Amino acid sequence: RGVFKMTARNSLSVPVGGYGTEVRGSLRVERPHYPQWRLNEKAEYTKPKRNICKEALGKCCGGGLWQTISNLFPILSWLPRYDVKTLLIGDIISGITVAIMHIPQGMGYALLGNLPPIVGIYTAFFPVLIYFLLGTGRHNSMGSFAVICLMVGQIVIKYKGSEFSDVEIAVALCFMCGVYQLGMYFLRLGLVTSLLSETLISGFTTGASIHVLTSQINGLFGLKGAPEDQAQFQVIHSYIDIFSNIQNLNWTAVIISAVTIVVLLINNELIKPRLAKVCRVPVPIELIVVVTGTLVSRYAELEETYDIPTVGKIPTGFPEPTVPSPKLLGKVAVDAIAVAVVSFAVSISMALIFAQRLGYRVRANQELLAQGAGNLFGSFFGCMPFAASISRSTIQHAVGGQTQLTSFISCSLLVIVLLWIGPFFEPLPKCVLASVIVVALKGMLKQVTEFRRFMRYSYVDAFVWMATFLTVVLISIDIGLLVGAALSLMSLIVRGLRPYACLLGNVPNTDLYLDMTRYKGTEHPKGVRVFHYSGGLNFATKQYFRSILCRMVECDPSKISNKKTTPNMSDSNSNLESSDWRDLSCIVIDFSAVMYIDPSAAKELKTLVKQFSDCGISLYLASCPCNVFETIQKCCNTEEFSMDIFVSIHDAVHAAHRQLKAVSVDVHL
Repeated sequence: RGVFKMTARNSLSVPVGGYGTEVRGSLRVERPHYPQWRLNEKAEYTKPKRNICKEALGKCCGGGLWQTISNLFPILSWLPRYDVKTLLIGDIISGITVAIMHIPQGMGYALLGNLPPIVGIYTAFFPVLIYFLLGTGRHNSMGSFAVICLMVGQIVIKYKGSEFSDVEIAVALCFMCGVYQLGMYFLRLGLVTSLLSETLISGFTTGASIHVLTSQINGLFGLKGAPEDQAQFQVIHSYIDIFSNIQNLNWTAVIISAVTIVVLLINNELIKPRLAKVCRVPVPIELIVVVTGTLVSRYAELEETYDIPTVGKIPTGFPEPTVPSPKLLGKVAVDAIAVAVVSFAVSISMALIFAQRLGYRVRANQELLAQGAGNLFGSFFGCMPFAASISRSTIQHAVGGQTQLTSFISCSLLVIVLLWIGPFFEPLPKCVLASVIVVALKGMLKQVTEFRRFMRYSYVDAFVWMATFLTVVLISIDIGLLVGAALSLMSLIVRGLRPYACLLGNVPNTDLYLDMTRYKGTEHPKGVRVFHYSGGLNFATKQYFRSILCRMVECDPSKISNKKTTPNMSDSNSNLESSDWRDLSCIVIDFSAVMYIDPSAAKELKTLVKQFSDCGISLYLASCPCNVFETIQKCCNTEEFSMDIFVSIHDAVHAAHRQLKAVSVDVHL
């Protein structure tokens, strides 16, 4: 038993630059000394009772039938509350702007996927309508995306030459992506994508952008030739082929590409920043260069006169619904896994960025449903897998888009392209589309500068970024994704197996205990060592916990026992002679940062208590979270054995000093 005395007086809050608020004054509190069991009795501790089935049913059907339906279709929640006066103008402007961007990007990205240009327009329309109904990302511009189209293109090349057409391969891939994403939705695996870290996504998309850039060089230079099926080292083989055919450059295509790129860069770097100060609607420069290129090609007859490759036939109207071939679905089933995961990871990352910045909620599982249903629906109308575009999403937010209505407006305008305007773009030179894609890659290519940021924050994250980037660029996209995911997971496991641990010292005349390696003004309580451990304590970490504890307190009870039973035994690794462990009377283990403990680790803890006790050293636990305390109670405490647990480090140290005084009195007597 004992009493702590503390009272607050002369309290004064003073703001301190860069360090928050300094509170001046003294603090005194008077309370009893509390072992954990006594506080539990005092505060009437009761373990909560959980009904897992009821909780699961509540998540699915909580709030009644209407709540369930509105959760399934978010449009039923936000559309009735839509503020026409404040939101409609921005959504209309944003929808028109995004639709204009969809036309050149959709056609260009479709060519990147080795597909007809109209497939890009289909992908910007059919699946996006489903996302409008089911999605929760207000600022995601869904449709074609360079990295996903590149992955689709590689899979199309892989199966090219079979009895199936390129579009049939892409459609089957889209169907399987929808199946996988819907399967993840029903298994509630939305949070699994959190394993795809920012480091991994950044390194992967940066490496993939190098692939996209490389794939456009033939178009920029007017080089002809079908892309080769190189599963690995594709970038290296591509540059070898480019330099071996450099003498076949089409100089007209080179000039058109150079002029297009210069015009786009002048607009993006000079005109757009200045125009943004007076008007939030950007110049639709991509559409302007596409229309100009189409008109010049049509009237100058570039294809016939200068052998410039053009877009070619673009059908009008909506495609007839078709069912993907079951035989082809089995072929692309494995390839679709990576596309499904990457497309969702990119989309949810973009949605979360805007949601955190603007203060609204995005539901990961609902996004899986929206994207999976969109892919499944789109596969019946000749679409490839869709995802959020970084550049279009940024523009959508910048010009005032606030809700998913932007996607509906964009789709409405694309109907005009599908029904009437499509054939107008048939003479468009492919080098113009290649130029649009290359300039649009600037944002992703600039991500290479993020390596320095990761290097500054964490060498482990920097290593994951660089390994993912190099593997994607030098070997392949699929293997790069696997390597990056494996390294990210491994870094989590390694950090979990080697958590932070230290000895805590007391700040004199306070109840504060701080890391002694960082705070030199702290000191050990007399006869006591305070050990801090953070992280999980389980079957995988229990041996590390034991070894780091014994090393830091400079006392290993098993070696002491061996020394006592075999006094002549030499142990080169033992530090018993150099460490005066006999002055140690108590070890306090701070469990405030222990997230959980499993039964095997609790058993190891019980063994440690007994071994230290045999050496005359008490072992106390302090600041146990409730779940940890309950596990220890179940696994360790019996009629013959009970572990000493205190509510705070200071309570435990106080108890240790009282015990030390009692032992000292007994010795003197």
